[in-house]
Amino acid sequence: MRFAGAVVLGGMLVLAFPLAGQELEPAAYKVVPINANLFQFGYVLAVGDVNFNPALPVEDAEATINSMTAMYGRTLSFFGRSANFGIVAPITVGHLEGIYIGEFTEVDRTGLRDPMLRLAVNLYGGPAMELKEFASYKPKTNVGASIRILAPLGEYDSSKLINLGTNRWSFKPEIGVTRALGKWSLEFYAGVWLFTDNTDFFGGKTREQDPIGSFQWHTLYTFKPGMWLALDLNYYNGGTTKVDGLENLDLQQNSRAGLTFMLPLNRRNSLRFAYSRGARTTIGAAFDAFAMGYSYVWGGGL
Repeated sequence: MRFAGAVVLGGMLVLAFPLAGQELEPAAYKVVPINANLFQFGYVLAVGDVNFNPALPVEDAEATINSMTAMYGRTLSFFGRSANFGIVAPITVGHLEGIYIGEFTEVDRTGLRDPMLRLAVNLYGGPAMELKEFASYKPKTNVGASIRILAPLGEYDSSKLINLGTNRWSFKPEIGVTRALGKWSLEFYAGVWLFTDNTDFFGGKTREQDPIGSFQWHTLYTFKPGMWLALDLNYYNGGTTKVDGLENLDLQQNSRAGLTFMLPLNRRNSLRFAYSRGARTTIGAAFDAFAMGYSYVWGGGL
């Protein structure tokens, strides 16, 4: 019972690529025992095209981006429903190159990106349960909701074209529906990224961005408690930007596909591996992403 509860908690590990709309997050709305703590360390390597504002004179840009995240999370009861929160601190080491004003240019950046807070609660099918109750729980159809908040605390300098921080707030409310069918699980998420304005964009301009609608589909197969493989697919649309009121031709209509594998080591430790690539891209999503993560669980009777 303790092993099963712990590996489910470990499965909450989210390894999302740090660009709005591009997340692939299977098992993000799993029901888990309450009063447990979770520490996670993640690493993502992304290689491929870079999305720059079309108003800027950058062509044929490519990047190699190494992102590391540390996360603390806790499960809890929210008015009798299963809920959890997580705080993520991301650090990036990136190398970018391209043609800037007709000349080949290379840029390296290392530092803190915008940290993230995620709050999630199961609205239907997921009551708050201690570990003993969870042992007899058989999931069927669950409906959850979450909100993700990115705070403008990452490194930012308006005199630089390339920054790790965004100098704006970002919010993503989302609904997730999951259906368990024996060893199989089907998941569908629908959300939208909302952005405040960056009033100190490159050269002291104001940059606005339209919302980005985001959809995810996941099909999971469970080999044994805590060990599963997921086929992942997403689609996101929107995000047109304006700089000082002038609209850019940068509407995003992209999708990504990938695989995620969860491997429990014991009742407190687990590993997660993921790969994804651009399936359909119009702007800035033609990259390959390789991810791995480690999670450690304690408390909650485990």
